[in-house]
Amino acid sequence: MISALGLDVGRKRIGVAGCDRTGLIATGLTTLEYRSFQQVVEQLQALIAERQVSVLVVGLPYTMSGSLGFQARQVQKFASRLSQALSLPVEFVDERLTSFQAEQLLIAEKLSPRRNRALIDRKAAAIILQQWLDQRRSR
Repeated sequence: MISALGLDVGRKRIGVAGCDRTGLIATGLTTLEYRSFQQVVEQLQALIAERQVSVLVVGLPYTMSGSLGFQARQVQKFASRLSQALSLPVEFVDERLTSFQAEQLLIAEKLSPRRNRALIDRKAAAIILQQWLDQRRSR
């Protein structure tokens, strides 16, 4: 049994996903508007308590060549601050194409990616968490 939160960290929004108790299926939960670090911590604390979360899984935006660019380093810094503030370990997942995959899912559902940015962030977070769950299971 595992309870994890998947995070798709952006400059304006953070997509949040959770998994069922069996650790098989990741689902988008919510999208947080990034106003302040403290506000994000408080919103996540509520989810963590409610879902008894034991680990944060954060998507790391590698460059297409596989290196860590500026954005990835910003995400790492943010995740490490979150880890300390929430007293939870953080694991990273390569999230290079998750936003693109999430947009494709919306298009398949006949929804406009441009009008549903928050939904894309949530779906991307679910894809990130699902990748992590699948990797854990295959070990």
